[in-house]
Amino acid sequence: ASDQNAPSCRCTPTESHFLCVNQLSDEVSTAEETCDDPLSFGGRVRAAAAEAPRVCTGTLKESERVCSNAKGSPRKRNTKEGERGISAMALATVWTYCVPLTIFITAACLVDTARCQAVQAENVTVLEGGTAQISCRLQKYDGSIVVIQNPRRQTLFFNGTRALKDDRFQMMLFSPTMVRITLTNVSVSDEGGYFCQLYTDSTHHQVATLSVSVPPEIPTVEVKQEAVEGGEAELTCVSPRSKPAATLRWMRSGREIPGVVSQQDNGKTFSVSSTIRIPVERKDNGAALNCEALHPSLGGQNRVRRYRLDVYFAPTVRIIPPSGILREGDSLSLTCSITGNPLPRTTQWSKINDTLPERAEISGPTLQIARLSQSHNGTYLCQAQNNYGRAADYYTLLVYDPGAVVETHSAVPYAVIGGVLALLVFTVICVLIVTIWCSVRQKGSYLTHEASGLDEHGEVQEAFLNGNDVSQGKKEYLL
Repeated sequence: ASDQNAPSCRCTPTESHFLCVNQLSDEVSTAEETCDDPLSFGGRVRAAAAEAPRVCTGTLKESERVCSNAKGSPRKRNTKEGERGISAMALATVWTYCVPLTIFITAACLVDTARCQAVQAENVTVLEGGTAQISCRLQKYDGSIVVIQNPRRQTLFFNGTRALKDDRFQMMLFSPTMVRITLTNVSVSDEGGYFCQLYTDSTHHQVATLSVSVPPEIPTVEVKQEAVEGGEAELTCVSPRSKPAATLRWMRSGREIPGVVSQQDNGKTFSVSSTIRIPVERKDNGAALNCEALHPSLGGQNRVRRYRLDVYFAPTVRIIPPSGILREGDSLSLTCSITGNPLPRTTQWSKINDTLPERAEISGPTLQIARLSQSHNGTYLCQAQNNYGRAADYYTLLVYDPGAVVETHSAVPYAVIGGVLALLVFTVICVLIVTIWCSVRQKGSYLTHEASGLDEHGEVQEAFLNGNDVSQGKKEYLL
C-alpha cells in the first residue's frame, strides 16, 4: 500500500474473489501490517500487472498460476498468520484495489476483442406496459461470475442471485450458454443499455439495448373556432403521447383533408397535433369527420376519433295548415315546424292586430282553438329565435257558416289546365308566324314573275306604261 509504483495492492480479479470469500475480519490489523511491506505484496501486484496481457488470452489455469507466482515473493511469510493476514487485507481493500487492476486487464483485453469475447447481448424492442426479455449468450463459460446491470449501472443479478429489490425483474434462465431475465410492466424510464458482464481472467461485457415503443391513445378533437353557417370551422386533432411520434390525418367521406401539423418533444415521448380549417354551410351540419393516429406499433390498426361537425345557423319556421275547410264549431290545430342549430327552446304564437282567443291553447309548437267561430278569423303568426337569427311564418284563418257551400278546387287540376292553356297559346302563335311567313314569300314570287313577263312581251309593257287608249282596239296578250 505504501509503494507508489504499485497500481494496486492485490492480485488478479480471480484471486481477489478467492481472497474475498475468506472473510477473516478479525485480522484486519494483521492484513494492514502485511500490506505495509512493499516486497511482501506490492511486488507481487506489479508481477501480476506485468502478466495481465498474457493472462487475458490464456486459460483459467494460467491465471491461477500467475496469481500463485505473485504470492510467492522472496519475502513470503511462511506462517499461517501471514497468509490469513493477506486474505483479510484483500477483504478490507477489495473495493479500493480490485477496480484499478480490473480496468487495466480489461484494457489489455480490448487489444484483441475476438479472442476475449465471452458474452453476447441481444437488443430488445417492447411496447410500453409489456414484458421485455433481456438475453446474454455465454461462450466458453467456465463458471466465472456473471453480473447483469441496468442502464444506471445498478447490479440486478449477481451469478443468478437478485441484487436489486425490484420485483419487475425476474431471472428466467441461468445456464452455461444463456442468461435471460424478464422485465414486466416496462416504461420509457427503463429504456437504455443493460450490461451483461462476465468476470473471467478479465472483465468482458456487452450491452443489450432496450427500446420502448409507446403507441398513441385515441386522439382528441378540440374546437378552436365554432362553425357558423357561411363561415369556417377550425378543428385540432391532438395525440398527446407517443414514441416514435405518431402520424395524424383528417378524413371525410374517404378523402383526406390536409392539415397543419405540429410536433413537440417531451423528452421520452412526443405530442403531435393537426389543425384544419374548412368552410361550412347548413348542409354540413352533422357531417362525419375522422381523425386517425397512425403508428408503427399498431400494425395498421389506426386509432380513430370520430367527430360530428356542428354547424350553427338561424332557425326556419313553417306552419303546417289543417286539411279541408273550417266551419263554426270545428277545432283548429296549427303546428309550427322549426329547424335551426341550436334549436329554439320556445315558440311564440300571436294574432296580427289582435290578441289570441280566450279558448286558444299553446302546447310547445302547437296552437289549438276549440269550437271555432267567425270571430276567430284573422292571421296567426308563429315566431322562433336562437343566437344566430329569427324566423316567422303566418296562417290566415277563415271560418265558414255551418251551412255554407264552399267550392274547393284541387291545386293539381288548376296546374294541369294552366299548362294546357299555355301550350295552346304557344301553338297558335307558332301557326300565325308560319302563315305570315308563307304569305310574304308567295307575294314576292308573284311580283317577280310579273316583272319577268313584262320584259318578255314588249307590247304589254308599253301598254301598261304608255296607257294606250282603249279606242285603238282591244288586244289580247298571253302572259
